[in-house]
Amino acid sequence: TVKMHGAVPSSQDGELGSECPEDRGNWTGRLDFLLSCIGYCVGLGNVWRFPYRAYTNGGGAFLVPYFIMLAICGIPIFFMELSLGQFSSLGPLAVWKISPLFKGVGMGTILIVSLVAIYYNMIIAYVLFYLFASLTSDLPWQHCGNWWNTELCLDHHVLRAGNSSLPINISNTVSPSEEYWSRYVLHIQGSSGIGDPGRIRWNLCLCLLLSWTIVYLCILKGVKSSGKVVYFTATFPYLILVMLLIRGVTLEGAWKGIQFYLTPQFDHLLSSKVWIEAALQIFYSLGVGFGGLLTFASYNTFHQNIYRDTFIVTLGNAITSILAGFAIFSVLGYMSQELGVPVNQVAKAGPGLAFVVYPQAMTMLPLSPFWSFLFFFMLLTLGLDSQFAFMETIVTAVTDEFPYYLRPKKASFSAVICIALFLMGLILTTEGGMYWLVLLDDYSAGFGLMVVVITTCLVVTRVYGKRFCRDIHMMLGFKPGSYFRACWMVLSPATMMALLVYNIVKYQPSEYGNYQFPTWAEALGILMGVLSCLMIPLGMVVAVLQEEGTLWERVQQASRPAMGWGPALEENRSGAYVASLAGSQSPKPLMVHMRKYGGITSYENTAIEVDREMEEEEEEESMI
Repeated sequence: TVKMHGAVPSSQDGELGSECPEDRGNWTGRLDFLLSCIGYCVGLGNVWRFPYRAYTNGGGAFLVPYFIMLAICGIPIFFMELSLGQFSSLGPLAVWKISPLFKGVGMGTILIVSLVAIYYNMIIAYVLFYLFASLTSDLPWQHCGNWWNTELCLDHHVLRAGNSSLPINISNTVSPSEEYWSRYVLHIQGSSGIGDPGRIRWNLCLCLLLSWTIVYLCILKGVKSSGKVVYFTATFPYLILVMLLIRGVTLEGAWKGIQFYLTPQFDHLLSSKVWIEAALQIFYSLGVGFGGLLTFASYNTFHQNIYRDTFIVTLGNAITSILAGFAIFSVLGYMSQELGVPVNQVAKAGPGLAFVVYPQAMTMLPLSPFWSFLFFFMLLTLGLDSQFAFMETIVTAVTDEFPYYLRPKKASFSAVICIALFLMGLILTTEGGMYWLVLLDDYSAGFGLMVVVITTCLVVTRVYGKRFCRDIHMMLGFKPGSYFRACWMVLSPATMMALLVYNIVKYQPSEYGNYQFPTWAEALGILMGVLSCLMIPLGMVVAVLQEEGTLWERVQQASRPAMGWGPALEENRSGAYVASLAGSQSPKPLMVHMRKYGGITSYENTAIEVDREMEEEEEEESMI
């Protein structure tokens, strides 16, 4: 009878199915996690932000602060976020069982990610628009003389054919590709500013609908489906990038562009701006703090080697950015030679590069629709897998909060979120939509994100403290070295504090071209940033109200890890985490493990060590 009795609780567990995260799902293939992370980190920013940033901040010399910042606040925070996710198998909201007082950080993250997801998909919609427009024998932004062109339009083909001895004043003319973008695609002349969005552009609206549909179909089954899609979307951009690179470098004048991109100007390194730019680039390019990394790691098995993965992804991301710079600047060099203007007049960043300058360069190539299609297809695959991550983060965060109700209905819940975000994004498809997009882009993930990451960093190292290193030891079999500890404790938070202060001191109002945003729009933008920060004190108030005792006792209570905190599966729980799992009856999961698999594996050795260490620590404490 005793034997029977012992077997009962565990079988109950299986039937309940909520206690064990079996139904949460895991990655199915070995490379799913790695490719998802690469796909998430390598996004549009690598193509349209990095090359321009490098060129404006000292060319090749920019790589020095870039790699230093990667080492100080890129790699350590990346590793921290992966460790938190993998250790707890929880999404970015539920992971705050680690210190319930700070659950507001998770809410702030979700708010930021939702805002970013709204406008990021609009950029994918523009890419789709251009993708379809490239399916012609003649690119529509090649010539002037269409209904959307003005008399300022100047076609470079005409320049080449005409007598070049005539001095033509290029300064106040507009390229056909620029008019195609602003007057045809955006139809921005229909809006007088951000307060007057005008009518919805139906073709953009359909493109946005299509991009949301694609995203929904890919995250339909959670990581089981998106984990397979990334095999294509994470690798294919590299293939296209290499093709564009080879095509670019073989053009005449390419070296002119590459010289602009890489000539080191070391005097730049003395200005603080360059270091700040490098840190910002690392920060946004790795997608730290958006919860995407945490979400992906939470679907890993407990002993997955995330230490190795951290270095693969972060260094891969850096190399991709540098490669993309060659592909972009070689084409810009060719273009500057064709137009007879210096490279710095054609170089641009952001949407201006992707939708105006590069398409214009494409029209100068033989087989232009083919290269144009390739370029936009690359942007599409780059953007999509970052968008999967944003969506997966939102869905996982909320379903992990309410696993009973939502986990079985994950597909329909994903649909609800996609539809809601699509409807919110409709304002971006209007004639004045670009103004809204710029506003979202400038403010949604600005200082709010910094505050979130700084708080996370400080809570994990100061409030949770030594236990974090012990958890990593339990998971990976070794303790993080002094380099990681120094970065977590001091260097990373300090660097990000500097970023935050710099952002506030050097604050410049948003603008789009010559258009200055009105004060109310700016206030709205700042409110977006402040709102995600305000979630933190709000969460504290809620957490404190749930505890009992005096205020200080409540705060102390709420900052300690919750009861259910720890590895999700019972066999991975050792030391302090034994029997803290809801419904866990077994005295020592370690013994269960030995019965199941026979013998002691290296990880269990670690578990025994960790137990011994903790006992010693407890003895020391009691002696004191």
